[in-house]
Amino acid sequence: MKSCRQAFIISIALIFSTLFVGASSGQAKINRLVSLEDYLRLAAINNAALKASFEQWKAAIEQIPQAKSLADPKFTYGYFIKEVETRVGAQRQKFGIMQVFPWMGKIEARTDAASMAAKAARKKYEAAKLKLFFEVKHSFYEYAYLAKAIEIAGKNLELIKYFEEVARTKYTTAAASHPDIIRAQIELAKLEEILKSLEELRTPIVASLNAALNRPVKDVLPWPKKEKVQTPHLNRQQIIAILRAKNPELLALDFETEIAKSKVELAKKKFYPDIGVGVDWIDTDSALASGSRDSGNDPVVLMFSMNLPIWRQNYKAAERQAKANVRKASHKRIEKENTLLAKAERVLYDFDDSNRKIILYEDALVPKAQELLQASETAYQSGTVDFLSLIDAQQKLLKFELNKERAETDSQQKLAELEMLTGTDLMPAWE
Repeated sequence: MKSCRQAFIISIALIFSTLFVGASSGQAKINRLVSLEDYLRLAAINNAALKASFEQWKAAIEQIPQAKSLADPKFTYGYFIKEVETRVGAQRQKFGIMQVFPWMGKIEARTDAASMAAKAARKKYEAAKLKLFFEVKHSFYEYAYLAKAIEIAGKNLELIKYFEEVARTKYTTAAASHPDIIRAQIELAKLEEILKSLEELRTPIVASLNAALNRPVKDVLPWPKKEKVQTPHLNRQQIIAILRAKNPELLALDFETEIAKSKVELAKKKFYPDIGVGVDWIDTDSALASGSRDSGNDPVVLMFSMNLPIWRQNYKAAERQAKANVRKASHKRIEKENTLLAKAERVLYDFDDSNRKIILYEDALVPKAQELLQASETAYQSGTVDFLSLIDAQQKLLKFELNKERAETDSQQKLAELEMLTGTDLMPAWE
């Protein structure tokens, strides 16, 4: 119980020391959210689902002292409607108190189950926090990608406008045909539609972020700050080992298995009786006959009681049920691990694939497309290539630049997912 309470207190301290930093500025700072850390901090403070998980952990901790305690003592009172005349006097009323003590090991098994439940609740809280942070990171990176995509599309829109002016100039000098102007206008209309579609995508992405931050979904969020993207190589075997050792969902299921085992021990104790110890006191009047010895003395009776565990089949059924729950918890744990490992393998593949694409676009395709566009523009102005070749070069550059940004975003999102699965900050692996 002590370790659970210490963990709970430490968690509270961390929340106040790390999550509430800068929160005093209120709504003014909310409107200046730009970095990922800003979003994570606000989500940890405000998210309703995380708060609910935290309260569940808190409630589970408070179950431990309840499991340790004895049942309430029982007080009894009896009034003799018809007094019983005895040698020492008439008995008028009696008072009694009794405390029941569970058989040896029952309280320990009950406490162990409650303690394991508190630890499982803590791991579930950690899993909820990791999931929330992944959702925030995923939406944040998508938002950052959208900002960059709009910027790229805007630059290409200006480029097409410039090409249209070039075509008009050549047309007036009879160096270009009228269809070149029409093609430029078509490309201009297409890019304007792409840009409009990208700008409208801002609304659902902002709504997703606001939901995680527990803010009104229609509240406007500023464009996030573009962070430096790195392309590390993660050791696959190391990631799998970390997942097996630190994934909070798996650890929670380990504790749930221990809970089930404690309940097996508790079920076995049902075959043994609980013992009650108490005292009865009888209020007695003075004897009617004078000179009676011990006249008016109140009897005090030491009482013992015990339940009779005679329904053996019932207790055997409870024990079989508890053992079945142990097997169920074990199978759930195996299934969850298999599912998480399969998911991790897929995410690792996607992560590596995204990083390969980043290198391809950054080192080869985007520079070559820029070179092709410059050469095509020069050749078009000199009349050695047609306008279609110029437009094709511009489309290639737009596509490659967007694909590069998409690959960088996918890499960041997959890394965030791996951090959720492993329950570990994987950023040090980049150094």
